[in-house]
Amino acid sequence: MVVGQEVIRFLVQRLALGALVVLFASALTFFFINLAPGGPASIMRFDVTAEQREALIKAMGLDRPVPERYVEWLTAALHGDLGSSLLTNEPVATRIGDRLPNTLTLAGSALLIAIVAGIPMGVVQALRRGRLVDHLLSLFSAIGLAVPVFWLGIVLILVFAVSLRLLPSAGVTSVASDTLADRLSHLILPAFALATTILPTVVRFMRSATIEVLDEDYIRTAASKGLGPRLIVTRHALRNALIPVVSAVGALIPRLLGGTVVTEAVFGWPGMG
Repeated sequence: MVVGQEVIRFLVQRLALGALVVLFASALTFFFINLAPGGPASIMRFDVTAEQREALIKAMGLDRPVPERYVEWLTAALHGDLGSSLLTNEPVATRIGDRLPNTLTLAGSALLIAIVAGIPMGVVQALRRGRLVDHLLSLFSAIGLAVPVFWLGIVLILVFAVSLRLLPSAGVTSVASDTLADRLSHLILPAFALATTILPTVVRFMRSATIEVLDEDYIRTAASKGLGPRLIVTRHALRNALIPVVSAVGALIPRLLGGTVVTEAVFGWPGMG
């Protein structure tokens, strides 16, 4: 009973801390955006009079103090009203609803590629540590960490879309086709480019975790009983090695979501970026 109360208290504390972090981040973002030069009025046509410009600023409420506007926005946001876009005058919730599924599809596909490819690569490195395969995959991980996603995206477009004409270079679907196969073909290049932002880290974590598990006594005991390397890895080592990797993947999701902004811009992907 005491343990259950401790767990509940811990969860409440973490949720409260998370709410404070979100509140602080939203306030910081709101204030910094308003400190930036320019604004909706600055993109109006040059032949607009100063009176019309001032009327627009007043209609948008941009003439009021920033703290007052933040409190008003926060109150409305807590009631589900995110306001309207200053550029298109569309409801923000509608724009998010239209674009968020595309971003989640891209990020989820990239995460799946990183996990499906990274785990076997890390296991192979651990089983062949110190050998040529280990060195080659380590080199691949180092290159993956060094290459920016926008540069890789441009290279992929030039090779597979422009030169080889195997895959489309931009968008979610083709104009004349909206089939599942067409959507998947549009997803391959951006998902692969985005996956490289976390794939090297997944490989490294999996390699380290597998090596650590393979050095445990129970693995040596299983080997002494005559179990083959494949059974040892699949039945005993892999389950325990995946525990720290799963935690690492969870920590990599913010980096993945950050990479979607650049990836969507390079590939013309209509998402949140």
